[in-house]
Amino acid sequence: MRTRTLKDLAALSQIRYPADSAFRSARFLTAQDGHGFSYNENKISHAQDLTVWLKHHWEANYILTGSGRVTDLTSGESWPLQPGTLYVVGPNDRHRLQLSAGECHLSIFHPALRGDEAFDADGAYEASGPIPQTDRRMFVNREGESPHGRTGPLPLITEAEGIGFILTDLRLAAGARASLEPGAVAHIVSGHVEASAEGKSLPLGPSTMLAAEPGETVSLTAREEVHLVLIKASGN
Repeated sequence: MRTRTLKDLAALSQIRYPADSAFRSARFLTAQDGHGFSYNENKISHAQDLTVWLKHHWEANYILTGSGRVTDLTSGESWPLQPGTLYVVGPNDRHRLQLSAGECHLSIFHPALRGDEAFDADGAYEASGPIPQTDRRMFVNREGESPHGRTGPLPLITEAEGIGFILTDLRLAAGARASLEPGAVAHIVSGHVEASAEGKSLPLGPSTMLAAEPGETVSLTAREEVHLVLIKASGN
């Protein structure tokens, strides 16, 4: 198993401060890691109002804290964002993104980003793999917005969505156990967990990535109430 913390990312120069340091983008997983997707933890320090058009990628954004709004600039449809909201955009989705100061979200990309990209004039990243060929439009999943009293896994993006990765919200009560499948990645949102594999055990806390190697299953034990987001490439 592999882990990465914000301190590790700083040492690897994988923390970026785009938009004149208006937000911090921690690039926890990149194309070089070979998982078939990449992901960032983005923390907003000053309110943002962006026009984005990811012409070459699928991107899923899962709101962890704070608030905002996303607007489809083709249809005019608009959705409020709050903790537990997931919105997914692709090559057909030019959109406006408004985020409050203090907002934090995970961004997952397929194809995977290298980690050093910057938005072009249209709000896109350069192609980093085969461009998704799809007629599908952006969509929003609000099922994660009511976590109170919920434990266990909540599927947010399934294999059937066809966007290159599977996304699951997982909440564990203190003392509960779970497993991380081979090749899967967990991002610890809150709480502390003990991760064990092949005789090795590690205590892990918030804003930490845990990756299971191919052929390896990692056992997780919650030391308190824990919130994790699990990501796995489709077809694995």
